[in-house]
Amino acid sequence: MKFFFDLLPVLLFFVAYKWFGIYVATGVAIAASLAQIVWLLARGRKVDAMLWLSLAVIVVLGGATLISHNETFIKWKLTALYWLYALILLGGELWFGRNFLRMLLGKQMVLPDAIWRRLNLSWVVFFAAMGGLNLYVAYHFSTDTWVNFKLFGSMALMLLFVVAQGIMLSRHLGDPPNE
Repeated sequence: MKFFFDLLPVLLFFVAYKWFGIYVATGVAIAASLAQIVWLLARGRKVDAMLWLSLAVIVVLGGATLISHNETFIKWKLTALYWLYALILLGGELWFGRNFLRMLLGKQMVLPDAIWRRLNLSWVVFFAAMGGLNLYVAYHFSTDTWVNFKLFGSMALMLLFVVAQGIMLSRHLGDPPNE
């Protein structure tokens, strides 16, 4: 259910785009993202930092799209989020000596320190590459193709990456944590 909840603004963006175009879809994505946070707050639930970050990016870039009537800004949203995620993960490791993935997942799995670092770096590279790929699709293909990529292509690549990570991690689960 959380997966669907997190994906809801993207799904609504996709449907609105197919029926009404990029500008209505952008407004729908902003409204859906805002509604997610309001709904969580109204129910007394914690709003994840990533959801706040996503809201900020969609409001800024989506707002710029609507104000300027230029779809380029909304096409940068996915790249901005991916690159921010990469910077957060890399910055945590380099500047703070903290592996944020380990902080998030450390209670669910025990891995050696070297594997946590490798996992963190692989996500940094993945997010950086996905941001670049989004820009490539945005600038070299039609808006219709980009919208399809945003929903189906990026989700498929994320799923493949997560499966690959799972296979890699399965060899190390249960190893002593400080090898």
